[in-house]
Amino acid sequence: MKLRIGIPKGSLQEATLQLFAQAGLQIHTNARSYFAATGDAEIECMLIRAQEMARYVEHGALDAGLTGFDWVIESGLTVETVANLSYAKQSRGKVRWVLAVPESSSYHRPEDLSGCIIATELVNVTKSYFHSRNVNVRVEFSWGATEVKPPMLADAIVEVTETGSSLRANHLRIMDTVLESNTQVIANKTSWADSAKRRKIENLALMLRGAMEAKDKVGLMLNVRKEDLDGVLGVLPALKRPTISTLSDPEWLAVNTVIEESTAWEVIPRLKEAKAQGIVEYPLNKVVM
Repeated sequence: MKLRIGIPKGSLQEATLQLFAQAGLQIHTNARSYFAATGDAEIECMLIRAQEMARYVEHGALDAGLTGFDWVIESGLTVETVANLSYAKQSRGKVRWVLAVPESSSYHRPEDLSGCIIATELVNVTKSYFHSRNVNVRVEFSWGATEVKPPMLADAIVEVTETGSSLRANHLRIMDTVLESNTQVIANKTSWADSAKRRKIENLALMLRGAMEAKDKVGLMLNVRKEDLDGVLGVLPALKRPTISTLSDPEWLAVNTVIEESTAWEVIPRLKEAKAQGIVEYPLNKVVM
């Protein structure tokens, strides 16, 4: 069995390759080829633009792929959603497609844009957005550099943003959120019905989710006397409940847990004050819930 996976080429590419590596699957790309080798003999990859991923998955050229929810909706095609992975080019959160106008614009509501030109890559979603509000606009496909088009080439734009910094740099004001999106693992319906391929795709999604869960978290190990255990547990913000095991000395216990990396700075000194000893912080690759 051979499973062909689509990797989003472009802005999501580097973040996706890093996520696969953390999940345990190295993907070896070549700048001159759209095909990529992997450390799993049963998996081969193709680099495909996220905007086109749903098409090739739905047609069966790919068994599965990673792309944004936005491009699945935009395509109007039917694919199997296997997993949601909240990561983007710069962050772990969702991205937003927003309706934006120049800061100096007199438009303040979507309804104010009746009869106007809207530039965007997300044409179908934008048309549906205005149609649902009974606002008649002209939606034009933008080939890029969408932020620079108002006010000369368009009255407003619908553009994707993570932080809003690019919009602000181009003196644009966000009027409304059109769509929120996150990265998804999607699968071809026929491949999903194949038990062997489905298991492989599910395992892939499991490992990717585990790698996502491990981001920004660290493991923590420590030793504590039984009489001081309650004080230590009162400090720990545990993932669920910490693992507690006995040591060779029956008066001592070992505690193992997972915490947010950002809290370690405050938690470790407090653990020391609570009489914990042998405190070890270690990185995580995967956390499988």
